[in-house]
Amino acid sequence: MRRKGPWHSWRSELPTGPESEMTCGVDHARRREIATEEADLRGQVRAFLRDQLDSGSFVPRCDAWLAGFSPEFSRELGLRGWIGLTIPRKYGGHERSALSRYVVIEELLAAGAPVAAHWFADRQFAPSLLAYGTERQKLKYLPAIAGGECFFAIGMSEADAGSDLAGLRTKAARTTDGWRLTGSKLWTSGAHHAHAIVVLARTTPHSDGESRHEGLSQFIVDLPANGVQINPIRLLTGEHHFNEVVFDDVYVNDEQVLGSVGEGWRQVTAELAYERSGPERYLSTFPLLEILVRRVDRVEDSRNIVGVIGGLLARAWTLRQLSYEIASALADGDSPEIEAAMVKDLGTTFEQDLADVLLNAIEMPADLRSADPLQRALAEAVLHSPGYTIRGGTNEVLRGVVAKSLGLR
Repeated sequence: MRRKGPWHSWRSELPTGPESEMTCGVDHARRREIATEEADLRGQVRAFLRDQLDSGSFVPRCDAWLAGFSPEFSRELGLRGWIGLTIPRKYGGHERSALSRYVVIEELLAAGAPVAAHWFADRQFAPSLLAYGTERQKLKYLPAIAGGECFFAIGMSEADAGSDLAGLRTKAARTTDGWRLTGSKLWTSGAHHAHAIVVLARTTPHSDGESRHEGLSQFIVDLPANGVQINPIRLLTGEHHFNEVVFDDVYVNDEQVLGSVGEGWRQVTAELAYERSGPERYLSTFPLLEILVRRVDRVEDSRNIVGVIGGLLARAWTLRQLSYEIASALADGDSPEIEAAMVKDLGTTFEQDLADVLLNAIEMPADLRSADPLQRALAEAVLHSPGYTIRGGTNEVLRGVVAKSLGLR
């Protein structure tokens, strides 16, 4: 049976391709061509998801890009060409635009599909590797990423640094033919499943008067590796997605340096545009909203709930436009770090508000063990919500980034 719901009707009114004002630099014929390609792709993904849901392949859930781990589902997406969409064909990808990728992940997230396995590899490591990696690194990792068979973790945050990424303490000491990594990373999503982790470390000691942003470098560490210990950090739900990753004199050869030694800060800040701007920053709780709309007539005081839903959808509409505009900028080769910080701030605030508003508006308990999909989705959204405004950079830090770009601090 065909799935219907607020998301599908809502998006039908939105600009789904370069026919919108955001791509005015493209000629009209090319706009129509790209818009048609995106519409066809969206239809294919929706049909696939309907089939998967009808067959019971997955159960929609909130925060699926973090909590929905399914290597089988990722491999199926890889077979269909829906991972590595922007990777060149010579590296196993499909050479499509960032907007095509946006269409695919928007549909997957709206459906609450289990995409966590390949998420970080596809979202940010693949673009970084294309920008800074060696030919050997690209040939080694990119085809497997595009096939949904290679999973990555991102080693940035640390316990003593918090959101002050430049204050990290992980060090890389030079050896004759490589480096020795010592330190730890915190809140490292999916590290216990990953085939490799990208680690930001200090390669040049920081001296007084020097910028802390200097002397940082990135390294690719294949997993498992001698000296790497992965310790689980469980959520309030008991789920295991985050980790502490400890590096005890871990050897990495020169071939595993990502980009240039000492350029780690520049590389990471460019990477954050991919991490912060995507639709996952406002769609993590969308499955809850969709389930509610499907059964709004069974909710006590449904007339009031309809007004609440209308207000939430209005905010989501605006966030979608902002996020899509950044995808357009990325497709044009720009690096909109400041705009991405704004979307991440506004989007994750919305996600928390959605969970809080519906928890208070629905006369129904939130219960992860309930047979009722609405009760389960409500519990997922509420229990995951504390992390929404922390992961990817706390909102307070992001506002500081935006303020600094405006000359206000």
